Amino acid sequence: MVARRRSASATRTALRAAASFRFGKYGYEGTSVRDIAGDVGVDAALVYRYFGSKEALFNDVACMGKMFEPLLQEPVEAIPDWFCALLAGAPTEGDFPHPVLSVLRSNGRDEAVGRLREDYTEVFSNRLAARLGGADAALRAELLAAWMLGTSLMRTEIRSPALASASDATLEQYLRAGIEVLLAPAAEHGDAGSAAAADGECPATARIPGCADGHEEPDGPAGSEAHEGCVRDRAERFNGSCPDNCPIGRD
Repeated sequence: MVARRRSASATRTALRAAASFRFGKYGYEGTSVRDIAGDVGVDAALVYRYFGSKEALFNDVACMGKMFEPLLQEPVEAIPDWFCALLAGAPTEGDFPHPVLSVLRSNGRDEAVGRLREDYTEVFSNRLAARLGGADAALRAELLAAWMLGTSLMRTEIRSPALASASDATLEQYLRAGIEVLLAPAAEHGDAGSAAAADGECPATARIPGCADGHEEPDGPAGSEAHEGCVRDRAERFNGSCPDNCPIGRD
């Protein structure tokens, strides 16, 4: 297996994720440092370098919030890289339980869920949101967490066909686009229409963040319901701006 190139913080996070899966499935005694390192594609010596010992790693991942502490050290523009490295580093064979499912299946479920909520609230709703700033910062930060947890859960436990079979490169392409949208308030993405019009580009055909279909050309043949609906959707997103050379035509 070829190891993915990651930053040190992303590698630590991937190791924590792999350790959570292993400890949740096989317990402390049934988990080896070599197995954890192998899941991430690094040498076991790196685990000892980062965490000191197997016991220290176990204690570290017992607190879910620590898994995401390195995220808060990353520059905002590097957050898409961090998330993609984390999701690509998690086991995908379905042999290891998702860390959130491990919490939900624990004997002290209510207490464990409470700790999990506190961890995520502190990391995402409070600290990451403060770094993002702008409108709906807490909501955007929590959506990032939800996207990450949902994607990893669908790949490792539910094993939905498209997600389970998608290559890391393909998955990263879509994840990165969506994550970048959430890093800035929605109003900032709406400014794309004015910029496109200023450049003489038709808003109806320009590629814009958050477009429902993500295509550069409107759906369907000209005059069709799908085509007109796509044009209307994009025109609304671009605040109705449209240059005189619009290839779609104007009313």
